[in-house]
Amino acid sequence: MTTELTMTENLLSSLGLDRPETGDDAVVPFTLDKLDSRGRVVRLGAALDTILSRHDYPLPVARLLGEAVVLSALIGSSLKFEGRFILQTQTDGPVNLIVVDFDAPDGMRGYARYDHAALLEASEAGRTSPAELLGKGHLAMTIDQGPHTERYQGIVGLDGDSLEQVAHTYFMQSEQIPTQVRLAVAQMSTRGDHRARWRAGGMLIQHLPPNGMSVMADLPGDGDFDNPDTADPDFVEADGWSEARALLGTVGDLELTDPDLSPERLLFRLYHETGVRVFPPQDLVERCTCSADRIEDMLANSFSDEERQDMAVDGEIEVVCEFCSTAYRFNPHHFQSQG
Repeated sequence: MTTELTMTENLLSSLGLDRPETGDDAVVPFTLDKLDSRGRVVRLGAALDTILSRHDYPLPVARLLGEAVVLSALIGSSLKFEGRFILQTQTDGPVNLIVVDFDAPDGMRGYARYDHAALLEASEAGRTSPAELLGKGHLAMTIDQGPHTERYQGIVGLDGDSLEQVAHTYFMQSEQIPTQVRLAVAQMSTRGDHRARWRAGGMLIQHLPPNGMSVMADLPGDGDFDNPDTADPDFVEADGWSEARALLGTVGDLELTDPDLSPERLLFRLYHETGVRVFPPQDLVERCTCSADRIEDMLANSFSDEERQDMAVDGEIEVVCEFCSTAYRFNPHHFQSQG
């Protein structure tokens, strides 16, 4: 385990660190009361490895999708209601589509589509930064609370060098919330394991000025995530927010992904001098929302008998989920009998 400063039991309790430390596949909310800031730390292990390994993505694609999954977990896990948070990029680069679906309160799935030839050419030329892999296009973040509700969506151009920078732009333009994000994805091997496994970590902090502002909705006293009307367009960076942001900027990728450094210890390492209050963690899981019933309903209501007959190969319609690769097979005559 990583060695930290010795803390008394009273100090641990006051910071919310008297509980067992959080491991992988969880999100830990926290507040920085003296710095007028709040945030979340996400640590992903087996759940992310399942998402990335299932499709055997090339390394640059896996890293990019991994960052998108972490970013989605940081934002989506803040929703208080049952619903979905969807992050999607559509671009003209080698990785032309990324979709991450966060099924509140804890389910994650993700998918990346890429052009094999364009990716090979980019890799051979050393053009594998997030900006070069994505190219020109946009990032959309959508909150869907289910039937009979209106979707909330924010869209921003992919003009930054990384998803971190794009996220900063998104929050300032769509939410008008001063926000800082750090994302890290890595492959790590352990003794006795024959392959390296994917891990990731991320941290997001947001400024909470005294006059109120739209913020993530997961912590006590927070406002609505999707209500930018309360934001201050003339925001001037406060000293507390400047310090919180600067300290987050010192976090290295290894600290975010280190399995031996818990989110609580990382937060203490960063903010012990100003104070940090940690809330109970929320578990995260890899979970696909596809099902035979949903696909059957889609085939029955979205296609004609003739179209379904054209889909059939050797007497069966096969539908493969892009997220989890599960194959569903149907007899086209089944739908005729239903009609």
